[in-house]
Amino acid sequence: MNKKSLLITAFVCSLIIASLLAGTYTLKTVNAQNGYEELKIFTEVLSIIKKNYVDEVKTKDLVISAMKGMVSSLDPHSAYLTPEALKELKVETKGEFGGIGIQIGVKDGILTVIAPIDDTPAFRAGIKAGDKILKIAGETTKKMEIHEAVSKMRGPKGTSITLTIFREGWKDTRDFTMVRDVIKIKSVKPKLLNDGIGYVRLTQFQESTANDLLVALNKLQKDGMKSLILDLRNDPGGLLNVAVDTAEIFLPPKKLVVYIKNRSGEKIEYYTEKSTPFFEEIPMVVLVNQGSASASEIVAGALKDWNRAIIIGVQTFGKGSVQSIIPLSDGSGMRLTTAKYYTPNGTMIHNVGITPDIIVKQETKEHPETKGRDITKDDKQKDEMLPTDVDEKDDVQLQRAIDTLRTWKVFEKMLKKAA
Repeated sequence: MNKKSLLITAFVCSLIIASLLAGTYTLKTVNAQNGYEELKIFTEVLSIIKKNYVDEVKTKDLVISAMKGMVSSLDPHSAYLTPEALKELKVETKGEFGGIGIQIGVKDGILTVIAPIDDTPAFRAGIKAGDKILKIAGETTKKMEIHEAVSKMRGPKGTSITLTIFREGWKDTRDFTMVRDVIKIKSVKPKLLNDGIGYVRLTQFQESTANDLLVALNKLQKDGMKSLILDLRNDPGGLLNVAVDTAEIFLPPKKLVVYIKNRSGEKIEYYTEKSTPFFEEIPMVVLVNQGSASASEIVAGALKDWNRAIIIGVQTFGKGSVQSIIPLSDGSGMRLTTAKYYTPNGTMIHNVGITPDIIVKQETKEHPETKGRDITKDDKQKDEMLPTDVDEKDDVQLQRAIDTLRTWKVFEKMLKKAA
């Protein structure tokens, strides 16, 4: 190649490189500007509404509505929280608030009862886990955010609220009118059954739950407890750290309880630290149902994966996403889904739930007021709408747990004799 050809080739190459660099710069500029173009459209819409909408509206209200829509469009559990809503969320974890006493979520795109809280207006009215809430005070819940629904159901003691409910097996919806009360949640309910079987029901994972549970277990041990039933049915969950602390009571140190994974695949693992030897070895059954969610599923999943307890009941709710509360500069905040829960064996909880070792469905019993009579359509409706409390002898899931622990003792005796 002669000198002239080399010069021409070098010149052409320099042009190509310059073109590529210019193209890269242009592409970066366009990408950077895309966001600004979209924000320009947003401000344009805002300006048009301010100038032309039939009623006068405040800019702040429009911006808040836009932020609510933006965050809630991500998933049913993410939400923009006004300063008042953020304060209300903090109050809820303390275990006392005014309302009707239900935990709600979104399942299959519909506002759904995760579980009624024991001894509350909703529980006494006959609201059940899995009920679909179609209207609140006559207002449709379609596209209603969870925190907005909660806010509408909360209110001063003595005031009433009507929910329009649809339940699987019903042909039509039904209205449930309840009078609000101060909801005081006692999250740990212990008692000693026959044959030294301890029974503890957890209704929610609040700040004090793990400590209260340990106190209750120590008392049951002193009273002669030899085995344990941990009842997580209709427990809608609560705080992640409390779930880990609860599992820690029943597992040895350095055991993985749960891990969370974010969008980049980064894992955060939660391990047990403290040791409680007696409770780490006591024969144990965990009861779950479709109302067991979130923190309940973390505990049940960990105890199942480590073969620490036998899980009895039906498939759990499947609420396994992590919501981080992010405060904003004006006192408001965001509840943003930032990760998903996984059990120690790597099972994703979200939209799946925990599968029990032994499947036992709860039977529906006739209410005493209708038992032994010819059941009319009205009687049947009344029976279904009466409170959902089940006597111990009629609780087939509990009875299966008791039988399992009694059998456990028989096998232990046989193994000792064989040794």
